[in-house]
Amino acid sequence: MAASPSKKLTSFQIVILGFAGIILAGTILLMLPISTLDRHATSLADAAFTATSATCVTGLIVHDTATTWSAFGQAVIILMIQMGGLGVVMASATFALASGRKISLRERSMLKETFAAPKMEGMARMAVFILKVTFITELIGALAMMPTFCAEHGLRGVWMAVFESISAFCNAGFDIMGTPGNTYTSLCGYATNPVITGAISLLIILGGIGFVTWGDIFSNGRRVKRYSMQSKVILVTTAALIVAPALFFYLFEYGNLPAGERTIAALFQSVTTRTAGFNVQDLSQMSEPGQALTILLMLIGGSPGSTAGGIKTTTLAVLAANFGAVCIRKEETNAFGRRIEDDIVKQASAIFMLYIGLALLGAVAICLIEGIPYLTCLFECASAIGTVGLTMGITPSLGMVSRIILMLYMFIGRVGGLTIIYAATKERRSVSKLPHESITVG
Repeated sequence: MAASPSKKLTSFQIVILGFAGIILAGTILLMLPISTLDRHATSLADAAFTATSATCVTGLIVHDTATTWSAFGQAVIILMIQMGGLGVVMASATFALASGRKISLRERSMLKETFAAPKMEGMARMAVFILKVTFITELIGALAMMPTFCAEHGLRGVWMAVFESISAFCNAGFDIMGTPGNTYTSLCGYATNPVITGAISLLIILGGIGFVTWGDIFSNGRRVKRYSMQSKVILVTTAALIVAPALFFYLFEYGNLPAGERTIAALFQSVTTRTAGFNVQDLSQMSEPGQALTILLMLIGGSPGSTAGGIKTTTLAVLAANFGAVCIRKEETNAFGRRIEDDIVKQASAIFMLYIGLALLGAVAICLIEGIPYLTCLFECASAIGTVGLTMGITPSLGMVSRIILMLYMFIGRVGGLTIIYAATKERRSVSKLPHESITVG
């Protein structure tokens, strides 16, 4: 009997293997002595954690980026951030376009899934559009920050501006602001600088709303009525998730600052919390309600088809719309005059349960292993699975098991929980249905 032909990998499995391959390559490069300032080889554990955090655009670190990694090491990190932010499928399409090769039908299909595009038609043009938006936006962001950094650091300010711009647009949270005497500083030194905080905030927002939404904006301009329902949901939800938390932070967290600085800090904290990972204040000094709100925002994250992680703004919007429909006893879930399919509502519920459950369980495990307060552990787990990178400062001191948990969460958060589930399971279709029976909930 002839052997059956081997089955092709599914698109979900290709995405997982692609991210794993980038992490593996980055780990090997970061282990080289040339990657560190002191020219000593980095341990496998530290290199793997850093590579995972960079590829998964998270920002949790075990070594200060500026004072540990050489220019070569920082270049490796920012390359992983760029590839991780755009995704492995987009990286493959970029190489294809650069070499003059046409993007294959399968690559087009995977690009559609990766960037949550409504249809596969025009994906080659979409890929070019994504590359243009990415590099032009990152260039403008770097040019905006360059005068400030160059005035303080000379020519090194050019590299700092480029690094921070790419990191911000990709919602990564990595920075090279630390000094030998003041490590892990993030952007605390620029808390009152509207140029730096404004540029970083804008880059985070632009990278986090998704490229399909950008396509709608470029195609339709001010004709908002012509936007897709998804773009409308993303823009409205994003605006609400910036304004409402900023108001909370302004009223309850930064009362010791003057009004102007208080506004800058509150807005920046609201923007960066949902997957970027930069900070301008010591988060360990934040009140417990502030930390709880930050955890929730980190889990929500950015929008589908963007450089951000988390459960996504659309997931939250669908759950909120379904809640509203239940409250007014409406049969269907609607948004902006359109009906939302029941399958989408079920997926949103599954994603929400997955992320919340993993964050809670991971926090329990780390709390038991390390003996650290539960809220602090939950903060770190939410930051990892939301691919945020904000930290209470405990990551560098965690043991190996706890670091592995965070690495797994960063990977799940960037690849997507459902992607991993779909990669491991087969679609089950049945022509028959089980008998129906009612069950009381609530």
